[in-house]
Amino acid sequence: MDFSSRQLKAFHLVARHRSFARAAEELLITPSGLSVLIRELERQLGFRLFDRTTRQVTLTAFGGELIAVTEPSLGALDAAMSRIEQVAKGRERWISVGTTPWLAANVLPLAIKQFRKGRPDLHIRLFDGWLDEIQQRVQAGKLDMGVGIFKNSSGMRRSPLFRFALMAVFPDQGAAINSAPTRWSSLSEQRLISLTKDYPHQLIIDKQLAKVGIVCRREQTVKLLETQIALVEAKEGIAVIPSFGMLACRNRKVTMSALIDPVVSLDFYQISNRGSRLSEDAKEFSRFLKTYLANWAGSSSVR
Repeated sequence: MDFSSRQLKAFHLVARHRSFARAAEELLITPSGLSVLIRELERQLGFRLFDRTTRQVTLTAFGGELIAVTEPSLGALDAAMSRIEQVAKGRERWISVGTTPWLAANVLPLAIKQFRKGRPDLHIRLFDGWLDEIQQRVQAGKLDMGVGIFKNSSGMRRSPLFRFALMAVFPDQGAAINSAPTRWSSLSEQRLISLTKDYPHQLIIDKQLAKVGIVCRREQTVKLLETQIALVEAKEGIAVIPSFGMLACRNRKVTMSALIDPVVSLDFYQISNRGSRLSEDAKEFSRFLKTYLANWAGSSSVR
């Protein structure tokens, strides 16, 4: 049976996105061009791969069987072709990743070190900057991907990596982590050390405080998580931070407590340029990072 790897790639993208438009965007062709590829593949196979309605695209039973058989081999082919191309061109293999300064100093280097134990041939260039700067560089093609708490944006492909909870940080109460959770309502009238509005999670915190009708005294607004925690240690107030900030609290005389009623979570994303294809190396690192963050959060007792 004579069909091309491009047809199979088109088939897998439609199955993944459940949308001809989004699949066509990733394949860098028009939706009508993608439809032609799928119709020709269906004609060659002799059966339909998708059930199409105006609202959704779903795999047929035959389509489900085909994707299960072809997915491993197609992934292996893409990875092999990418590596062979790099070797043939004699280029150094590298990808570029951007994240905020605190994560660049405390989380990503250890993740990169562990990743390169299995992929010593692949170098990762780390850029530390603010979220808007990272997004601009990804959009301009200067970074392969960004990692952080990003808002959804046109032209960006955004994929969730992990979900973190919000926690309250108090001056030292005798233990690094308080097993007793803290209710949002108990923060009323507390002196709050906040981050600037440049941080998306600060907007989520402010929105939640307003939603439950809590008024805190805004003691200070700072730009860095480390400054925020240091001021709490100095008993200048309390802070509300994402649970991944536990590392910043370890060497400080502060106590962290999970916030409840309600539990508020925020998503940590990987972004890439929607108009260009993410390399197999970058995809591999992204998959690794998703697993690494889950393991890191578990070992740090951060949930």
